[in-house]
Amino acid sequence: MLKFVGKRLATGVGLIAALSVLTFFLLQFGAAGTAQRIAGQSASPEAVAVVEERLGLDRPPLERFGSWVADALGGDLGRSWFGGQPVVDTVTSRMAVTVTLAVGSVVLTAVIAVVLGALAAARRGWLDRLVQLLGVIGQAIPGFLMALALVLVFAIELDWFPATGYTRPSESIGGWLLSIALPVVALTVGSIGGVAQQVRGSMIDAFSRDYVRTLRSRGLSRRRVVYRHVLRNAAGPALSILGLQFVILLGGAVIVETLFSIPGLGPAALSSTSQGDIPVVMGIVVVTGVVVVLVNTLVDVAQAWVNPKVRLS
Repeated sequence: MLKFVGKRLATGVGLIAALSVLTFFLLQFGAAGTAQRIAGQSASPEAVAVVEERLGLDRPPLERFGSWVADALGGDLGRSWFGGQPVVDTVTSRMAVTVTLAVGSVVLTAVIAVVLGALAAARRGWLDRLVQLLGVIGQAIPGFLMALALVLVFAIELDWFPATGYTRPSESIGGWLLSIALPVVALTVGSIGGVAQQVRGSMIDAFSRDYVRTLRSRGLSRRRVVYRHVLRNAAGPALSILGLQFVILLGGAVIVETLFSIPGLGPAALSSTSQGDIPVVMGIVVVTGVVVVLVNTLVDVAQAWVNPKVRLS
């Protein structure tokens, strides 16, 4: 198992390295404009040159990238060119908020999708068709449109939840749950259908296997066969798509966090990219990459535990 995890982590490190190189050199195309914005649109070329020297933009890109890598390996991602705050503090605090939304959505998706998928597979007929229809509708509705609909109904009309804003758990657990409820639901709706369909398909395939008929012929109840054996065999594909959904939700959180005024990575990514704040953008890319690699590794470990054959693949 350790060798299995080591291979996955090594692959993840390579992915993060490639992503860092690609992002850094793509950002260089707008670096000169960033110095002009910091110095002011009416600043003289001399003043812009002073800013470029302070930011290190007067050095060759390869040299700057080497310096960034050396600092990053030591845990220093630099400081924001515009605010001056340490990038590590900014990104990690905001990442905690974004990951909370993504994890909450994944958990809610897993619970609802497994129930719907299992019901659709076990009771073929109108319920099966209804689950498939709901899944298609959920996937067809854009996340931002769902978010606006939830705000209109549950925040404005019913006044059950706050329309915008974020309450930290340290301030109030109840307020925190209320502030993330609508964003989590908005992220969840679009992902339920895909996971439910995967669970349904895996369970239907498992029902046709010989071991299920053998277990039933030995007198085991249908419920026991489903919960003890069929669901476990369907768990592997479901875990794979849940891991993929987590990555997608991290991206979808950018729009949802902006709509709900939640201080996650979304608003920071948009503002730093539009400003050309390279240290913050690089910090977001690297930290997000690390989170994705860790989550995928955990999913692979869970799959290997459920199905030992995965370790040999």
